[in-house]
Amino acid sequence: MHADLVDAIDALLPQTQCTKCGYNGCHPYAQAVARGDADINQCPPGGASGIRKLARLLGREQKPLNPSNGMETLRAAALIDESRCIGCMLCIKACPVDAIVGAAKRMHTVLTASCTGCELCLPPCPVDCIDMVELDALSKRGNRHAAALAAQSVDDMAAIARERFGFHEFRVAREQEEHSRRLAKKARDKLAHLEQLPGSHDLDRKKATVQAAIERARTRRTALDKQ
Repeated sequence: MHADLVDAIDALLPQTQCTKCGYNGCHPYAQAVARGDADINQCPPGGASGIRKLARLLGREQKPLNPSNGMETLRAAALIDESRCIGCMLCIKACPVDAIVGAAKRMHTVLTASCTGCELCLPPCPVDCIDMVELDALSKRGNRHAAALAAQSVDDMAAIARERFGFHEFRVAREQEEHSRRLAKKARDKLAHLEQLPGSHDLDRKKATVQAAIERARTRRTALDKQ
């Protein structure tokens, strides 16, 4: 699989990272298309225009959007009913572009200018306090960011979304690594404490358990470094 072809396909995708194509993001979908494992009509956010661009790039016949992947709709952004939000943070964890801000047990809100309309925040919300609202409707409610977002071309939106997704991936990997390091340090400190205690069968068992935890943390860090 030619990396340049994958990059060329990925450059034509809207970068919503919505997974409606059946793959875990735009780049994996681009890889699947390049391999011939996925068709060019599986991206609802890209719609007919996106299919036309992919067909032109790949020299294939244009075709309608596959309805099993969804329908092409007007661009929308998430809107949280802040009076019902319980601050569970599940939507924040689901957002691929860090467009939702808030703290645990505190009200959350959507940064409309950064929202790609991926809808990934909807399923995890336990109180159904998130709606997808068309940008024009949001603008009429006085949301100036919605008006600015609606004025962006799909290509401009994709460029911004790609950058934010890249930072999101970097942030998540960094947090996972830091978490793994904290667990490893805690385990090492525990092991050091145990080694200072008089030996016994139970103590040896505890040491072995802690040492296994250290090895698991080291394995996780190695896996993260390879990503």
